[in-house]
Amino acid sequence: MQKNNSKVTFAGNAMTLVGTEIDAGMKAENFTAFGQDLAPVQLSDFDGKVKILSVFPSIDTGVCSAQTHRFNKEAASLDENIQIITLSNDLPFALGRFCGTEGIKNLVTLSDHKECDFGYKYGFVVEELRLLARGVVVIDKNNEVKHVEYVAEMTEEPNYEAALEVAKSLV
Repeated sequence: MQKNNSKVTFAGNAMTLVGTEIDAGMKAENFTAFGQDLAPVQLSDFDGKVKILSVFPSIDTGVCSAQTHRFNKEAASLDENIQIITLSNDLPFALGRFCGTEGIKNLVTLSDHKECDFGYKYGFVVEELRLLARGVVVIDKNNEVKHVEYVAEMTEEPNYEAALEVAKSLV
């Protein structure tokens, strides 16, 4: 399995990403994660839509919460052919609690906790923490990756505007 320890830091400390680093132009590999109801959900369940994957370490942190709130707000005004999917290694119960408490209704929230299937296939697993690194992936209707951001410092928010601009250009 590939490892990269020069891509991201956490509070200034280099972290090791494990898995296949992806880039624009690559085919988006199918993966399985789990919904709040513990049912398996695959990327292929969203075929025919533009997908924005919002990836973060843990919903119980301020930056991850801000990222989820921002994408939830943006999702309310996006074309119906764009689906925003959040991914973290949080348990499905924690994601459900957060979404219920915070009124998050416009996103699909998925847990990659069980096997890190998404994390390893997309190169987002942080070896030292077994959490996902922060980032955003935009995938077109034909499942080609069009935009990737591995946020260099995990305590900072992603470039929302760049990802949203790419997604909007694909519908």
